Amino acid sequence: MSVTFKIGICGAGQFAQCFIPLFKMHPGVSDVVLCDVDAARCKSSACKHGIQSMVEKFDDLLNSDIDAVAIFTPRHDHAEFSIKALKAGKHVYCAVPAAQTIDELQALINAVNETGLIYMMGETSYYYPASIYCRHRYKAGHLGDFVYGEGEYLHDMAHGFYSAYRHNGGTEWKKRAGFPPMLYPTHSTSMLVSVTGASLSRVSCLGYRDKHADGIFQKNANYWDNEFSNETALFRTTNGGMFRVNEFRRIGIGAGNSVRTSIFGTYGSFEQQSDSHIWSDINKKLYSLNELLDCDCHDKGTVEDGIQSDFFTGTAIVHPTDRLPDSFKGLRNGHYGSHHFLVDDFVRSLQTGYLPPNHVWAAAKYTIPGIIAHQSALKEGELIDIPELGEPPAQAEYLEKTLQTISEAGQKHIDSTAPDLTAVDMGEG
Repeated sequence: MSVTFKIGICGAGQFAQCFIPLFKMHPGVSDVVLCDVDAARCKSSACKHGIQSMVEKFDDLLNSDIDAVAIFTPRHDHAEFSIKALKAGKHVYCAVPAAQTIDELQALINAVNETGLIYMMGETSYYYPASIYCRHRYKAGHLGDFVYGEGEYLHDMAHGFYSAYRHNGGTEWKKRAGFPPMLYPTHSTSMLVSVTGASLSRVSCLGYRDKHADGIFQKNANYWDNEFSNETALFRTTNGGMFRVNEFRRIGIGAGNSVRTSIFGTYGSFEQQSDSHIWSDINKKLYSLNELLDCDCHDKGTVEDGIQSDFFTGTAIVHPTDRLPDSFKGLRNGHYGSHHFLVDDFVRSLQTGYLPPNHVWAAAKYTIPGIIAHQSALKEGELIDIPELGEPPAQAEYLEKTLQTISEAGQKHIDSTAPDLTAVDMGEG
């Protein structure tokens, strides 16, 4: 399509640096305006990326002639900034999480409904090779009925979090750094929810009371009065299955797949660990998927040491890269090849008016389970029901139905390894 949009990018920190070149080079973007309260950082980033227009205040960005805003601010600002932008008539792309409370999520949905504008949460896990692979296996019926799944985000504070909080939090950075892990659940929850379409309906969660000398996760030490650095939740799903989520911020893992999932069905199962991906089925067949799902890796460039390796990962064979703009070729990717698809889907949604995969209702389904899980952890595992905030309007059209969602090689592999149910004793007769 020839329709183009002017994009404002709010936040010029380390994570935003991955996306600024992609927005700038997308054929559906006519211009980029950069906004950051740190004037020196904003100017430095603008010079680095050849951006001419800069503002310091978010209100000034919203009062400009941009069509949409991409929000890369500290996580506690996300809901407020997103709602404000929507009410100002701007489409919104926002980094995760969408919000910290159910009330914020409801207000965000209300703003989308009232304005009719596009909101997209930038959930990277949706585009991970494992998620793409499992969605197509499930759609083909190869998993059978969903039984049990696992999702986990294993990210120690030493691997980039300290530096990020120090920069954004000022002298009181530790008060922000004590963020409850389950309020950042979407890397884990989105994988299962996007594969099966089921929601998470009930939860029991336990927390690990932190013992680290930095004092970040302690009572009276952070804005949430939170002492849990690690939380583990067991969910019931609306399709009758079970789902375990680990959100760990003190953990002796720093290489390989820091975000990973496993999904078990009655016909087939997918298992993922730090350095492996496996598909097995009821025919007693097992397939190593490393060649299909492993991502290539960029060099770190100027990004500081301590960041986890997934920050630098490119695409895998299973990714449908043919659908991406030619202008993205040679540009850095990240988080298992997700960055290119995130930007492309957002811009395509602006052009078509179709809902992106991670629309506001999906964002709520990914986020609310973690909010309730943390409440359960505070009650030492009490089982609590999880509310839902509805579905998109019946007349909504979906971007993904118009796009290639898996590579030809990926689809060929899935078709050629379908489980043969005629060869299995199903206990009939």
